[in-house]
Amino acid sequence: MIAFSTSILSFSQEPDWEKLYKESQKTEVYEPVPPKVDAGKCYGEPPSDAVVLFDGTDLEKWTYDNPENSETWKVENGIMTVNKKAGSLTTRDSYLDYQLHLEYRIPENITGEGQSRGNSGIFLAYLGLDETGLFEDGYEIQILDNYDNDTYVNGQVGSMYKQSIPLANAARKPGEWQTYDIVWKGPRFNEDGTLKSAASVTAFHNGVLVQNNYELKGITPWIGPPSYRKHGPSPIRLQAHGDPSEPISFRNIWLREL
Repeated sequence: MIAFSTSILSFSQEPDWEKLYKESQKTEVYEPVPPKVDAGKCYGEPPSDAVVLFDGTDLEKWTYDNPENSETWKVENGIMTVNKKAGSLTTRDSYLDYQLHLEYRIPENITGEGQSRGNSGIFLAYLGLDETGLFEDGYEIQILDNYDNDTYVNGQVGSMYKQSIPLANAARKPGEWQTYDIVWKGPRFNEDGTLKSAASVTAFHNGVLVQNNYELKGITPWIGPPSYRKHGPSPIRLQAHGDPSEPISFRNIWLREL
């Protein structure tokens, strides 16, 4: 009984706070100091350190496949709309690691089914045309109307095309604005061209996690297995797929280099 009472007394003693504080300071870190960034006042508004790729006024940060074509992508009321005659749209600058925000809208009167229903995509790193010269080469996250439209699951919206099935289908109705928030880390290569570290992607579609730090097995080709080839920073590309569906619109595109 005496021993039990002594044990209670020992636990009720006041801790040596000065000693504890000194111990805690051994694991405190003060450098490097993170840079200050002014966040947007509301969701989707670019922060102070963002590279604004499209603010609704012009396409100066982009280039067309067919620049001699007078029928460029249409910019009106803060929105740009696909014109397949002008080809896909590619950033003039190249990027390696970044956080990307993008908003898009599939027309309310969309027609077609399967892959022919609002088909587009974002090439998170665009490498040019493949060896045949016919198909786009790079790492594509899919844009497609899958609100009430079935297709192969590694080709629906939110997928890393033909490679990674999305964790959820968060598609909104055609006619409604939809969002992508993506964190992209480009691959690294050794001097001899072998892969040093894989590309990875985390993506939220309409606020829902659809890719969770997925490590890619290579590019996302339409035909054949994925593979890597050595490259560095690459442009971002918005696809003008060319299907008969009504054109897709985009707005408020910005990124933060990481």
